[in-house]
Amino acid sequence: MAGSTTAERGERRQESSGPPPARKFTPPRLRTIIILAVALVLLATGSVWLLYGSQWLRVERVSVSGTRVLTSAQVREAADVPVGSPLISVDTEVIEARLRRKLPRIDAVDVVRSWPHGIRLKVVERTPVLLVQKDRNFVEVDEEGVRFATVSRAPKGVPALELTLSRPGSRAASLRRFGEDRLVREAVRVAGAIPAAVARDTRTVKVRSYDDISLELGGGRTVAWGSGEKGSAKARTLTALMKASPDARHFDVSVPTAPASSGS
Repeated sequence: MAGSTTAERGERRQESSGPPPARKFTPPRLRTIIILAVALVLLATGSVWLLYGSQWLRVERVSVSGTRVLTSAQVREAADVPVGSPLISVDTEVIEARLRRKLPRIDAVDVVRSWPHGIRLKVVERTPVLLVQKDRNFVEVDEEGVRFATVSRAPKGVPALELTLSRPGSRAASLRRFGEDRLVREAVRVAGAIPAAVARDTRTVKVRSYDDISLELGGGRTVAWGSGEKGSAKARTLTALMKASPDARHFDVSVPTAPASSGS
């Protein structure tokens, strides 16, 4: 019989050199799975013990920053951080709420874990913009109209707030319509709009009604401001008016487009 031709041998080689068979997936051995599972359990157990059971990551110190009137000791006492407890278990939100509740002078506070052994209390205190006299003491009012502290000595540079009676029944009518808190907020609004140079010389902010607010400055000078509206325009007008009439004693910017000054 005649042997295979060259073409036939080539076809057989192509058939035999086709793609290799796919490799079958071999699942991990049971022993390997058990070892990995045990390792994960040990790792998790060790982490829990390190965070909660060991003596390495516990609260040992509490630091305070940002205070101006309050002392660090006052803040630490009010915070009541559980020294000796696991650092991870300290509830920072509860401490923040406790500080704001016990120390109304605090406007904001950030309680931060300082690994491995500390808690940091970053405090922002409220700043008084007005004072309300109460007997022999003074109640501090911040820029939001919050009455946050009572002090025996008036802070320097903070004007007094007076709710006064301009004519019979007017104060009562304003209080019924707006409420005392609203009138206080309007006074705060005015205090925040006063030009810096004038603010340094302002002794008293008087509120007779919602739209009858005035300023008493040093040297017996007065400013009729009106309501708390258009504060920026009134501030610009007052600055220009004082420059134009430096010897005047009384200024009226209640209508900023029609200002007036009088006296000398």
